[in-house]
Amino acid sequence: MNQTQSLSHSVWDCKYHVVWIPKYRRKVLYGRIRQNLGEVIRELARQRASQILAGHLCSDHVHVYISVPPKYAVAQVVGYIKGKSAIHIARTFAGRARNFTGENFWAWGYFVSTVGRDEEIIHNYIRHLEHEDRRLDQLKLLS
Repeated sequence: MNQTQSLSHSVWDCKYHVVWIPKYRRKVLYGRIRQNLGEVIRELARQRASQILAGHLCSDHVHVYISVPPKYAVAQVVGYIKGKSAIHIARTFAGRARNFTGENFWAWGYFVSTVGRDEEIIHNYIRHLEHEDRRLDQLKLLS
């Protein structure tokens, strides 16, 4: 997992665990939106020279393990992904007009953590997140 990348004058390994939620933490990431949103987020990251290494769309939040080059701030990349994906969702699934800005889908802010020595732990956590979500949902049904 420890792979360095390079630009013209730098060698880097900058990876982050990022989590964000829909506005009011609504459970809206399912069905057609869920099937389509993963590829949209990957493409938007590529447009900022970033790479999604792992990700998971839960019904009420998004986990992304992303590699961002040092020429971009994490806030810039995450803001770009959230903004453009909200516009895509509004145009594709909500039937909004062509100039809709998408301001009502994602909540403000996000959680970000640098990934260093815990890289494998975070990668496994995101990979196995859906299984854990299902287990917790089943426990809630029993109580």
